[in-house]
Amino acid sequence: MADFNKVLTPGDYEKGELNVVIEIPTGSNHKIEWDREHACFMLDRVEPMAFAKPCNYGFIPQTIDEDGDELDVLMITDQPLTTGIWMKAKILGVMKFVDGGEVDDKIICVPADDRNNGDAYNKLEDLPKQLIKQIEFHFNHYKDLKKAGTTKVKAFEDVKSAKEVIKASIERYEEAHPEVRLAKNVDKAVKQVKGAVSETIDAAKKAIEEAAKE
Repeated sequence: MADFNKVLTPGDYEKGELNVVIEIPTGSNHKIEWDREHACFMLDRVEPMAFAKPCNYGFIPQTIDEDGDELDVLMITDQPLTTGIWMKAKILGVMKFVDGGEVDDKIICVPADDRNNGDAYNKLEDLPKQLIKQIEFHFNHYKDLKKAGTTKVKAFEDVKSAKEVIKASIERYEEAHPEVRLAKNVDKAVKQVKGAVSETIDAAKKAIEEAAKE
C-alpha cells in the first residue's frame, strides 16, 4: 500500500480543493485509522452500532492537527465510500470540535465533481439541516458509553475558517518534515524560472516580429 503522506499533497486548499483519503465509510461502526508508522490502515476499535458514522470519515495527507494526527475530514456523499480510496474534494466548512480537551477539528467536504446532484453543495448552508444535526449529535455523544462528556462540538464555521485550520495543519506538518517544505520551495522556484524564461522568449519573438515589419 502507498504511503499517502508521501504520494499525495494536501491539494490546492486556497482554491477550495483538497486531496482526501477515506478511512471509515458512512454507516460503519468500525473505527478505522491510518497508521502512519506502518503506512497502512488499522482497526482501532469497534464502536456501538448506535454510534455508526453519519458520513464518511477521512483525513488530509501531509497535515497535522493540534491533536498530533492528520487533519480529519467529514466527507458527505449519497452512498458510502470505500476505506483506502483517495479523492479530490471541495471544502464546505469546518466543524470546530474538542475531544478530551484537545482540539480535533473536522473539515467538511463533498466530492469535487458530483454529477449526481449537479455540484449543488458549495457551502454548509447547502447541506440538509437534519444532516448537520445528526453530525453534531453523533460527535457530541459517540463516546458517552465509555467517556461521557469528553467530546464537544463547538461550532460549524465557513470555508474561510476551514482554510485557516488547513493552513495551520499544513505548516505543522512541514515543520515536522522540512524535506517537504524544501521540495515545495524548489518546485515553486522552478515554476518561477520557467515562467520568466517563457516571458523572455515571448518578448524576444515579439521583438523579432516587430523588427521584421520594419
